[in-house]
Amino acid sequence: MKWTSLNDLREKYLSFFESKGHLRLPSYPLVPINDKSLLLINSGMAPMKKFFTGEEEPPRNRVTTCQKCIRTPDLERVGHTARHGTFFEMLGNFSFGDYFKDEAIPWAWEFLTETLEIPKDLLWPSIYEEDEEAYEIWVNKIGVDPAHVVRLGKADNFWEHGTGPCGPCSEIYFDRGLKYGCGSPDCKPGCDCDRFMEIWNNVFSQFNNMGDGTYTELAQKNIDTGMGLERLACVMQGVDNMFEVDSIHKVIDNVCAIAGKEYGKDKNDDISIRVVTDHIRSATFMISDGVIPSNEGRGYVLRRILRRACRHGKLLGINRSFLPELGLVAIGESDKAYPELAEKKDYILKVIAMEEERFDATIDAGLSILNTMIEDAKKNATDTLLGEDVFKLYDTFGFPIDLTREIAEEAGLKIDEDGFSTLMQEQKVRAREARANISGWSNASKNLLNDIAKTEFTGYDEWKSEAKVLAILTDDMLVDEVSEGECSVILDKTPFYGEGGGQVGDTGILRAGNTELTVTDTKKADGVYIHLCTVESGSCKVGDTVSAEIDGLRRAAIMRNHSACHLLQSALRRVLGSHVEQAGSYVSETVCRFDFTHFAAMTAEETEQVEALVNADIFAGQIGSMTPMELEEAKKLGAMALFGEKYGKIVRVVRMGENSIEFCGGTHVDNTAKIGMFKILSESSVAAGVRRIEATTGEGILKLLADKNALISETAKELKVQKPSDLAKRAAQVQAEVAAMKKEIETLNAKIAASKLDGIMADAINVKSVRLVTAKLDGMQIDAARSLADEIKARYTDVVAVLAIHADGKLNFLAVAGKDAVSAGAHAGRLVGAVAAVTGGKGGGRPDNAMAGGRDADKIVEALGAAQATLDAMIKA
Repeated sequence: MKWTSLNDLREKYLSFFESKGHLRLPSYPLVPINDKSLLLINSGMAPMKKFFTGEEEPPRNRVTTCQKCIRTPDLERVGHTARHGTFFEMLGNFSFGDYFKDEAIPWAWEFLTETLEIPKDLLWPSIYEEDEEAYEIWVNKIGVDPAHVVRLGKADNFWEHGTGPCGPCSEIYFDRGLKYGCGSPDCKPGCDCDRFMEIWNNVFSQFNNMGDGTYTELAQKNIDTGMGLERLACVMQGVDNMFEVDSIHKVIDNVCAIAGKEYGKDKNDDISIRVVTDHIRSATFMISDGVIPSNEGRGYVLRRILRRACRHGKLLGINRSFLPELGLVAIGESDKAYPELAEKKDYILKVIAMEEERFDATIDAGLSILNTMIEDAKKNATDTLLGEDVFKLYDTFGFPIDLTREIAEEAGLKIDEDGFSTLMQEQKVRAREARANISGWSNASKNLLNDIAKTEFTGYDEWKSEAKVLAILTDDMLVDEVSEGECSVILDKTPFYGEGGGQVGDTGILRAGNTELTVTDTKKADGVYIHLCTVESGSCKVGDTVSAEIDGLRRAAIMRNHSACHLLQSALRRVLGSHVEQAGSYVSETVCRFDFTHFAAMTAEETEQVEALVNADIFAGQIGSMTPMELEEAKKLGAMALFGEKYGKIVRVVRMGENSIEFCGGTHVDNTAKIGMFKILSESSVAAGVRRIEATTGEGILKLLADKNALISETAKELKVQKPSDLAKRAAQVQAEVAAMKKEIETLNAKIAASKLDGIMADAINVKSVRLVTAKLDGMQIDAARSLADEIKARYTDVVAVLAIHADGKLNFLAVAGKDAVSAGAHAGRLVGAVAAVTGGKGGGRPDNAMAGGRDADKIVEALGAAQATLDAMIKA
């Protein structure tokens, strides 16, 4: 058996099964596709579930893959042992109703013993104790010594997960040798010692668990093979654990080089080296598949991983940015097999760098507070950190709870999990109540809707409907009639869109004969549409039939902005990358506001590109369609869904031209040309990893142009320019005039300073080896005072000067120290701070130059008088 690199092993396996008629598929992304049961892909079989269950047709009945996987249940154990890791690769060959045991078992043996040339006597198959078919194949077809075939029970060699498809397993173990064993003469696979390592697992999916203890044969039998690539590499490279495998050890070598450490010399250092090594590999793959650091879901997993790596870097004595450097190494070790790593290299490294920078900004303050908490706990002889303190550290300072827990455990303490969980739950309830609040609606009002039928929404097809009044509410009460003031009206059907999905509610009119109610907003709660109204004339009664008509011009503007939002998301993904996902939106008649996941501010070029793409889609006059369809059908079309959003069986799919298809319940134009034009107004940050674009369309752009023209006209008037086209020329003239004036002021300041200098220096006093001058400068501008101070410092190297400047009702102190004075111990920053404190002010700065603000001008003389004693304490005897 020859030493084989991890990358070569991967290729050998995939090529072998291609030779057996398998279709080689690229690894699926770590982010599950249309599978909300998993946060991240954690096995080779996970992306194949849809083929095993028959939900989707596989591209071929024989498939082979090497699947990227992330597992984090034992995250805190990673590093503490060499067995635990968060990222790994699973080799797999799968049969969907094609071949079965007669082929799967011999192929496994052929690959291991012929392709990899592993000695047969070092391999031990295991089978489910009742699987005679597998035993016959191993012993009679392949010729394995019966003494090397181990029968194991259901707990070890039968795969099932509740009801449904299940079946026996046959594993292949590698004998690592007596030195890893327990010494028992009966030691074999199934023993708890480390001698036998499982390297191959064939799952034979042949039964259906009926849930009552009985099993029936499946008509279509399947093969699911799992083999850890890193574990196989350990065998082929003769090493003890995954961290010693070639491509992973390359990362370890770089961690050690940066930290100035040697792996294997110190237990605690080794823990940190393994943590950083494993976590940077996980982070690079997660980011390449569109995960970005956040405080929820898979984004929080990534944030935990990166921040844990940062902390262990500090424990290794690394006090600079280092994770992007390691990310580059990790990418280089895997980018041939996973080209997306190379394609997104700059993006991956940027995300890592930004998260490391963010964590560095909070870690020192958080650690200081946490260390104080730990010290206090030990002083008080308690072994638990208060839940309230831990929550404050998390909520106020952004310090991860997992890190708090881990550091506390290292100090021999635990945290009050129940107390922390209670406070977290209370916070979630407050947030949920805030989100659920229907503006201005009390819980009492909402409860009144319980017995009212859901409203039929007609607004997709018509803007005016005849409707029946089902209920009227005023002052948290149901009433039969209303004739004045404000009220809420519930209809059996309505064209008014109720605020939701980021789109504002409609406004308009309810009419019946002489009765007229202005609808100022529309909300909805549990399917009931609530029209917030003001009675303009007449009276409205329960049971009345009214004409409900929306403000058509306003609705049209809202539709333009909402459809533009969809085109915007499509353009952002094309320009910035597929990691862009909607994080929120707000669409009204005046603005299209879109929040999206992205790691950095957009450049001017990126903004221009996005704007140009949206306008290109608009000018192309493409069809906009809104189609109700079954959820699964919509998924097959590739319609974008909001992450974490729950959808019913029937969804509404909005296709806006050729580039945008999304789930959406809002209202839209039927042709992109009706949007008119699109203009980005601003791009800004909302939160870590979330950006916001505000834009407008149609009439909003006309208003924008009008406002800008008005601003240009007003500016021209103020600068006394006849033609707006001459504005730039006039602005340049004004700039030149201002520059000339500044130069003249600087000359005057120098003259003022020179005139004051001799008089100030005449009052110098000796303070040990230096001289001190103080002066009160009433009415002098701060720039002139700075010029004076700088002249003193430059001309007299042994002088310390403290100047009080009182002008225009403001009090400031300036302090400077010549280079010889600084060498003698003078510190202008501390000196000016002490002087300003006498007046109730504060400030500071460098040893040679500092400034402070003062408050009580009546204490200037007293403050300057304090300078001598403060300076005397600084100067060396």
